[in-house]
Amino acid sequence: MGIQVAVPETSSRVLSQEEFSARLESIGEERYHHRHPFHLLMHEGRLTPGQLQAWALNRYYYQSRVPMKDAIILSRSDDLEFRRAWRKRLLDQDGREGAGGLECWLKLAEATGLGRERVTSCAELLPGVRYAVDAYLALVERGTLLEAVASSLTELFATRLIAVRLDSLRRHYAWLSNALGYFEARLSQAPEDAQFAFNWVYQHARTRDEQELAVRALTRKCDLLWAQLDALYFAYVEPGWPPPGAFRREQD
Repeated sequence: MGIQVAVPETSSRVLSQEEFSARLESIGEERYHHRHPFHLLMHEGRLTPGQLQAWALNRYYYQSRVPMKDAIILSRSDDLEFRRAWRKRLLDQDGREGAGGLECWLKLAEATGLGRERVTSCAELLPGVRYAVDAYLALVERGTLLEAVASSLTELFATRLIAVRLDSLRRHYAWLSNALGYFEARLSQAPEDAQFAFNWVYQHARTRDEQELAVRALTRKCDLLWAQLDALYFAYVEPGWPPPGAFRREQD
C-alpha cells in the first residue's frame, strides 16, 4: 500500500469575504508603490523640480491609458448593471461637463513648468514606462474579465497614498498647490470605485482557484506600477541615465 499524503483541507477552501480582503490588503502592504524609493523621496520633499517634471510627464502616459483600460473592460461585459456602474470611471477621467482626471493631470504637469503639447505627445517617455503601461492594457485585454477587474483593486490602497501625497506636495512643493485637483477628486472617487470592484470580484471568484487568479492579477498590477517608478528612479535619480530620446530635466 502506497504512502498516503494528506492534503490540507484549507488548500482549496474558498476564502470568506474577510479573509479574501485581508489577502488583498497584504499584497498592497508589501507590493504597492507607496513603498517605492521614488515616492519616498517625493513625500520627504527631496525631489528636484526637474525630477517632478519627469514624473508628471511620464505618469501622464499611464493616466491617458486609464480610460482606455476602462473602455476595454466595459466592452468585455454583457452585464448591463455592471456596465452602468463601470462607465462612471470613464466619465471621472474624461470629464463630464467640467474637467476630468486627465485634464487635471495636465494642469499639474503645466504647474511643474511643462508645456501641454510636450506632455500629450508622449514623445519623450521612458521606454520602461511605456512598456509597463502597455503591459497593463494587455493584461486587461487578454486576461479574463475577472483578472481585468481585479487588477483595478490597487484602488483599495490608493486613498491612503493620495492623502500622504497631497500633504507632502502642499508642504514641500508649494508651487503645485493650486494644481492638485486630480488627487483631491480621487480621495472620494477611489474608495467608491474600489468597493464596487471588490464586491464584484468576490461575488464572481466562486472557487479558490478563481480567487487566486484575482490575487495574481492584483499582484501583477502592483508590479507594473512599481516598474514605472523603477524606470523613473534609474533615469532621473540614481544613476541618472535617461535613455536617448527621453525627457531631459530642465530644472534642478
